[in-house]
Amino acid sequence: MEVVLSDKSRQILPIDIYSFHEEMKKGSLIGNIAQDLGLDRGRLAARKAHFDTEENRMQYFDINVNNGDLSVAHRIDRESLCGQKPSCVLQLELVLENPLELQRISLHVQDINDNSPQFQKDVMKMEIQESTNKGTRFSLDEAHDADIGENAIKSYSLQSNEHFILNIDTQPGGRKHCELVLEKELDRETEQEMHLLLIAVDGGSPQRSATVSINIAVLDANDNAPVFSRAVYKAILPENSPLDTIVITVSASDADEGVNGEVMYELNHVSENSNVFSLNPKSGEVRVVSPIDYEQESNYEIRISAKDGFGLASFCTLIIDIADVNDNPPVVALKSMVNPIQENVLPGTEIGIISVQDRDSDINRQVKLSIQPHGPFKLVPSIKNYYSIVTTGELDRETTADYDIAITATDEGSPPLSSSKAIQLSIADVNDNPPAFEEKSYSVYVAENNQQGSTLCSVTARDPDWGQNGEVIYSLLPSEVNGYPVSSFLSLNGNTGRIHTVRSFDYEQFRSFKVYVMARDNVSPPLSSNVTLSVIITDVNDNTPQILYPAPEGNSFMNEMVSKSTHASALVSKVLAVDGDSGQNAWLSYQIIKSTDQGLFTIGLHSGEIRTQRDISDSDNTKQNIVIMVKDNGQPSLSTTCSVSILISDNMADVPELKNMQSYDGKSSKLTSYLIIALVSVSTFFITFIVIVLGVRFCRRRKPRPLFDGALALPSAYFPPNYAEVDTTVDGDSGQNAWLSYHIIKSTDPGLFVIGLHSGEIRTKRDIAESDNTKQNLVIAVKDNGQPTLSATCAVHLLISDNLADVSEMKETSSEVNGFKLTSYLIIALVSVSTFFITFIVVVLGVRFCRRRKPRLLFDGAVTIPGAYLPPHCAELDGTGTLRSTCNYDTYLTTGSRTSDFKFAHSYNDCTLPADHTLKKVSADFTEAFQDNEEICSDRHERNQQAILRDNRE
Repeated sequence: MEVVLSDKSRQILPIDIYSFHEEMKKGSLIGNIAQDLGLDRGRLAARKAHFDTEENRMQYFDINVNNGDLSVAHRIDRESLCGQKPSCVLQLELVLENPLELQRISLHVQDINDNSPQFQKDVMKMEIQESTNKGTRFSLDEAHDADIGENAIKSYSLQSNEHFILNIDTQPGGRKHCELVLEKELDRETEQEMHLLLIAVDGGSPQRSATVSINIAVLDANDNAPVFSRAVYKAILPENSPLDTIVITVSASDADEGVNGEVMYELNHVSENSNVFSLNPKSGEVRVVSPIDYEQESNYEIRISAKDGFGLASFCTLIIDIADVNDNPPVVALKSMVNPIQENVLPGTEIGIISVQDRDSDINRQVKLSIQPHGPFKLVPSIKNYYSIVTTGELDRETTADYDIAITATDEGSPPLSSSKAIQLSIADVNDNPPAFEEKSYSVYVAENNQQGSTLCSVTARDPDWGQNGEVIYSLLPSEVNGYPVSSFLSLNGNTGRIHTVRSFDYEQFRSFKVYVMARDNVSPPLSSNVTLSVIITDVNDNTPQILYPAPEGNSFMNEMVSKSTHASALVSKVLAVDGDSGQNAWLSYQIIKSTDQGLFTIGLHSGEIRTQRDISDSDNTKQNIVIMVKDNGQPSLSTTCSVSILISDNMADVPELKNMQSYDGKSSKLTSYLIIALVSVSTFFITFIVIVLGVRFCRRRKPRPLFDGALALPSAYFPPNYAEVDTTVDGDSGQNAWLSYHIIKSTDPGLFVIGLHSGEIRTKRDIAESDNTKQNLVIAVKDNGQPTLSATCAVHLLISDNLADVSEMKETSSEVNGFKLTSYLIIALVSVSTFFITFIVVVLGVRFCRRRKPRLLFDGAVTIPGAYLPPHCAELDGTGTLRSTCNYDTYLTTGSRTSDFKFAHSYNDCTLPADHTLKKVSADFTEAFQDNEEICSDRHERNQQAILRDNRE
């Protein structure tokens, strides 16, 4: 960018003129600028009022910014400042800022009579021929007075004598030229020498004068005076001409011969410029003897005299014009600067003021300005030679914190001269940048069972702002993970961004979660940014395999039964196990580690199917025990074992354990009859009546209070480990093939319940109303994500009631419980009445009660699998047909059901399998099967209830 400065573009403002005398004392008051210019005195200091002077120029004046008084700062000599100029005017430029304003002030320096007239020589010598005619004029050297006007030389006077009178000739410009006029002829013989006094007097008050002695030697006749070739000589001299440069040569001739014709040249006018040039008295060459500066003096006028040997003289004028040379580079001065500057200033904001001065003239003083580098700044012309530095765009301290601005001024002379001004500008920071994270998102993997308080990772955010604006503080945004605040899982160091774990993670509870980290700066209002941190929990092999089938030991005296005619590779049973881990940690393998006959049975490595390795022979042991180890594929590997008892027989009656059981059943029947007779006999006693009444009252008082608030709670002991209480399903596949989804495909009231798509949690969709059916049936389908999709179904039955006594099924259960308690009270009564008989009856009743609660086996060539061996809602593995398609249970609970076993539970599905199959899968349409099973189980349920009531009556 270039800005051209020229005289044409300068704005001339009103000029105020002050007039004062030279040689005033320092501090003398000249005037009040604020009053004369109409400025506000109170704002002079705020507007930084000052005088702008050129470089190397003395500051002659001061301004008092408090009251606006203009005073003398240094001695002012008009003669040294203006010389012989008739008017001595000093120009001042008053600069005010905010807003920028320039006032031009002219000060007229008035002359005082502080200089006396002065002759160049103390003695003037003249030689005059005695033959000189009367009336001849002889020029005299002028006296010089540095003062002007009235204080300059006013008159000359000559000492009275009889031969000469004084003639004064006033030249243009007021200069007075003196001549001696011969009034009476000379006679050398009478008087050879004459001494006259010439007095010069100025017009000042008081008057000052100077005196010179004129010595006149009377000579013989000299008829011709020297004559110059031109009356006025003119020369043009470039400034800065080298010393001893010949400016011009003046020439005068004398018609006389000999001594009378010899011409001598002499500078006749005494002035302050007499030491700039010299004159060769013989050749007339005018030479430069002092430096020539156009800016100080642009022209010279010199008077030269030419005299012959006997004193005749003539005069000429030499005018020397100084030609300007481009010898002054422009000067750039910084007048005002705002430093530092806020980075959020708007474009066009003025940040500084500069002035440019070039002392040359004409084209040599025309200036071009440029600013480097080409950043968001430019120069705007303001007033005269003042320029404003303004911004052209937005500033960003984070991109450039400092600017080194170079302003170059170049004139248009030949060759051009230039100068530069360096300005360092600092950018002040503004909080305009939010912290930025190094990553768009963070992901961190952590193994489960991690140590509490361990370092998880670190997040880092950078804020390009400076100081407090760039200090970053980290925090966790409030959120929840599985219903718990994120602060219960992670903690964050607000200064370092380091994240620590607060608790140990369990892969089986949740596999990943996300938190949001906020980084903000340390100012108000703060700027912030967020980033997502994904915490991915990796599985560790920390769960041992859990065996679902066979059930733990103690629930049955045997597990499986096979025929003696079974051939090789026949399916005997299947071990079902699950592992709460995932991936390869959940890959299970089955091994037989101990068996009665090592070569008789084998187990599938991954299926868990127990098959015969060969045909069963008569020599094989009837009772076979197999110890099976289930091991996962983790590192280190975890394992568990189970025992399977297999009976080899074609008839269960041949089994010794079953024979003992039949014998015991016969004896038990007789004991029951004896017990009834004893109870009838004892009931006649009054104490028996009292015991019964007290027992009934106590039984009613201790009747369990149901805690049903519309929800049914099942004891956790009835579910396999690591599974939730609602619709828990497993899939033997892995990866996306094991991703399960849950759907309600049939329900009594479609709008009452909803199931979680992936969690399997059954929740109420709305509030339960009194109009809702008390008995709700749900059919749930569980599908995997494989191709093709495989699915399984289960049924869930819910009872809606606030009181268990209102439920018919629970009433029957209550009757059974009351009956059991009543029997106990009767036994106690019998013991009280008769020590011997009642004690015997108590033993018989206790044995009878224990045997009655054992499961009854159907010895019709079929194998009955107790319901406890098949956990509800567990999917099959590998589809081998070893489990039924559905296992459905009605459950009835009482107070404290979470801490005790079921009081009553029965299956209403047909759980007896045909004799020629061992746990074979039934494939049929689920809806039809469900309806058929429901009818069959309902009939069987009624028959079972009637049998139980009969037993209670007995």
